[in-house]
Amino acid sequence: MSGAAAAELPARVIESFGRRVTVSTADGATFPAELFGKRLTCVCGDEVTIRPPSQASGDVAKVVTVAPRRTTFSRTDSRGRTEALAANLSLLAVIVAPEPVPDPYIADRYLAGAALAGITGIVVVNKSDLPDTADEQFRAFTGEYEAAGYEVLHLSARTTETVAPLQARLNGQVAMFVGQSGMGKSTLTNALAPASSRPTRTISESTGEGRHTTVSTALFRIPGSGELIDSPGVRDYAPPPVQESQVQVGWPEILALAHECRFNNCLHLREPGCAVTKAVADSKLSPRRYESYKRLINIMRGLPPEYERRR
Repeated sequence: MSGAAAAELPARVIESFGRRVTVSTADGATFPAELFGKRLTCVCGDEVTIRPPSQASGDVAKVVTVAPRRTTFSRTDSRGRTEALAANLSLLAVIVAPEPVPDPYIADRYLAGAALAGITGIVVVNKSDLPDTADEQFRAFTGEYEAAGYEVLHLSARTTETVAPLQARLNGQVAMFVGQSGMGKSTLTNALAPASSRPTRTISESTGEGRHTTVSTALFRIPGSGELIDSPGVRDYAPPPVQESQVQVGWPEILALAHECRFNNCLHLREPGCAVTKAVADSKLSPRRYESYKRLINIMRGLPPEYERRR
């Protein structure tokens, strides 16, 4: 990659730090790069074109174009604007564990965000070797996802044989691990992709919450399998704004009943003849999951108008 006018090359963004990224080329080379132009943005997983650095000038590579994305996994920021987190995912794995105490509503919204983005969502129950996994409340929580139709994998990131089914599931996938801090995402990433060497840390004794150790979103190749993106832990998450009628796409068990409602535009709140509210009343649908659905509708209703979000 020498010469002042080196040819542009296709590459992949494997780590993002805002305007600075790390890219990987087809020959396996990895090196830092900067975004060229103020309007250009990219995230981990993006397929890009780079202008290699000139050895004469000593500068760094420049990302000059970003290819159209097949999927984009995003979130709503504190001002109601959409922020892309990763590109070209095919699978989103929501990591939960018995400790620190998981927030089921965050897990629900992650799964909803995946569905709304056209990405398959699964639930990975980590730390299955801990006694707390036998806790009735925790088992009821994870059982809700199985009842809703999600694929749920139980494992311990520290036990190779229990991780094997997840590794097989990731074969051929571009997957991303998400979840609250302390759920063991980085430990699990290290088990699947040993070359990643992601930092890990124990749970805070004073708060009982996970501590943030991962500070960037990064992509790793799993030997003999697919690709994995590890992301920083969060204390909250909400998917990008959608119409109220689209929120149900994030709840497969609600979507499966929607065709039985009296009205085609039923929001499953207080409408007469609603099959969803009847299923809740008849204990055929999880009241907590239904409450989570209503909470996301309220979040969408509380977001600023679109013209304000653009500022």
